[in-house]
Amino acid sequence: MKKLFILTLTLLSLSAAAQKKPALVVGIVVDQMRYEYLYKYFDRYSDKGFKRLMREGINCTDNHYNYAPTVTAAGHASVYTGTVPAVHGIVGNEWIDVASGKKVYCVDDSTVQTIGSKSKAGLMSPKNLWTSTITDQLKMAQNYKSKTIAIALKDRGSILPGGHTADGSYWYDSADGYWITSSFYTKELPTWVQKFNLEGRPHKYVSKGWNTLYPISTYTHSAEDNIVSEGKLSGEKTPTFPHELKSGNALEIIRSTPFGNSLTKDFALKALEEEKLGKNGTTDFLAISFSSTDYVGHTFGPQSIELEDTYLRLDQDIAEILTQLDVTLGKNQYLVFLTADHAVAEIPAYINSKRLPGGVFDSGKAINEAKTALKQAFGDVEIIQGTDNNQIYLNNTNLERWQISREAVAKVLEKSFRKQAGFSAFIDLNNVSNSPIPAIYREMLINGYHPSRSGDFMYLLKPQWFVGGKTGTTHSAVYAYDTHVPLLFFGWNVKPKEISQRTHISDIASTLANWLKINEPSGSIGKVIQ
Repeated sequence: MKKLFILTLTLLSLSAAAQKKPALVVGIVVDQMRYEYLYKYFDRYSDKGFKRLMREGINCTDNHYNYAPTVTAAGHASVYTGTVPAVHGIVGNEWIDVASGKKVYCVDDSTVQTIGSKSKAGLMSPKNLWTSTITDQLKMAQNYKSKTIAIALKDRGSILPGGHTADGSYWYDSADGYWITSSFYTKELPTWVQKFNLEGRPHKYVSKGWNTLYPISTYTHSAEDNIVSEGKLSGEKTPTFPHELKSGNALEIIRSTPFGNSLTKDFALKALEEEKLGKNGTTDFLAISFSSTDYVGHTFGPQSIELEDTYLRLDQDIAEILTQLDVTLGKNQYLVFLTADHAVAEIPAYINSKRLPGGVFDSGKAINEAKTALKQAFGDVEIIQGTDNNQIYLNNTNLERWQISREAVAKVLEKSFRKQAGFSAFIDLNNVSNSPIPAIYREMLINGYHPSRSGDFMYLLKPQWFVGGKTGTTHSAVYAYDTHVPLLFFGWNVKPKEISQRTHISDIASTLANWLKINEPSGSIGKVIQ
């Protein structure tokens, strides 16, 4: 009888433990982070940032995006909805609405007003997002008694993770150097946000200039400092340290320095304190996106000292967040995940100097020559309505009016594009399944396509070719250098483990929903990571 009593108590104890939930979930998205950055700079990280997440948490080492184009808006939406652009509708940072022919920015909303600034930077909301997010589902499961706060320098990096039910989504407005929001969320900035804005932190960070955290001679994981293929910050003659940061708009230039991440960290910690996140008797959610890694990466590239220094400083920012969570909530009382919205290509000119293939695709020349070919074939008719994300949108009204077949247009376009350096394949987005490309790429293009927001055709480029400028780099391809990103889970009920089986970005929300015992987002296609 005594043994049965003890067994019953044990089972009840285990049941209670199983039902307990973390006080706070913290989602961290690092904008433009390659998976390899976890290891490339590993020996230079502290023990309390990236290393702590890796050593004490779950490390999914083969985590990929399963769609294209891999861009910021689609990435953030996919992380938090557990699905792909074909379902959640965010097919790019911007697109052409097929019905109206108008260009659409992913989070534009002309029906709301800016809160916290006189600029138009707050005319934003999640109205273009078709599905719920994991943050929405968490609030719904708790009868809307929990809090969700989302923060990023970029509007889309805050709005899409916050979902439709966020208590506050905040982004940075360089017009005043303030954190702002829109009337979609509130009629007035909380007092604590107003006070934070008046502290003038952006100016304080930028006024110090940007030099390396450690002696520059120790940055042996990166290429030399002065590379002509790297971009330059405003007013600078060379892409080299130290960066004085004295030219141009200081409130804007902070985005392209690691101090933009530090400013984001400061604001996130203030939100943790003032909103009493994790102390509301429910499971709250804090979504943080670090945007400056993207600005630095675009300008200087993945082999730059600037990028290495940015990640060493971000490591310190993450360590500070984890330490504060320990102090505020206690270890194992919060759950953290860290991933990225996309990775990045190498700078073509740099890898060319190392005898590796790649290049910059001249999209302007390609489109102009395609238009000339169409004019020669069909007369003076506007056939191309617009282009975006390497996609071509047709003017279907004109095709119907002049009885021009889509198939005939496709043949002319493909013939024209085949003449261009870097071109790989011409794809009919209405019939991707029959495209002469590997099945894995076909699936990615299908996952990234929706007929009301995507183009009619796409020109796929060869690996390490992209549409861009002579300096710096970008992303959005189907190739692994753009899709392979980190995925770490840490904290509440997480035991150290390394998972080498393929996982996808869409698995994150499904896994969180499973662990939190709530419904997955409405369009979820992800699998629970075992």
